[in-house]
Amino acid sequence: MANTLETQYGKVSISKEVIATLAGYAAAECYGLVGMASQKLQDGLFELLGREATGKGIQVNIVDNRVSIDVYIVVGYGTKINEVAHNVMEKVHYTVQRLTGIPIEKVNIIVQGVKVID
Repeated sequence: MANTLETQYGKVSISKEVIATLAGYAAAECYGLVGMASQKLQDGLFELLGREATGKGIQVNIVDNRVSIDVYIVVGYGTKINEVAHNVMEKVHYTVQRLTGIPIEKVNIIVQGVKVID
């Protein structure tokens, strides 16, 4: 499986939850991002997750040694959504790959909502 690294000293297994948490912290550093959103959108309303639950706005999929990450976000009103999404995509890809050593095939950004920043 792609989340297991084997060296001459033994194996290192990294859970999907750890990958999701790393991705959440990386995304939170991006400008224009208000927060992570719940993966379930009900009646057009999103749930903004707190800082302690950043990993819950992330879904990690591992199929045939290919890792893809879905990031559910809420952006700030007045920011360019495509630029924020692109920045989050690059930051998550780079950070997770660098910290885990696992090659990331793709990062999908799902914008769940827009929020006015005070």
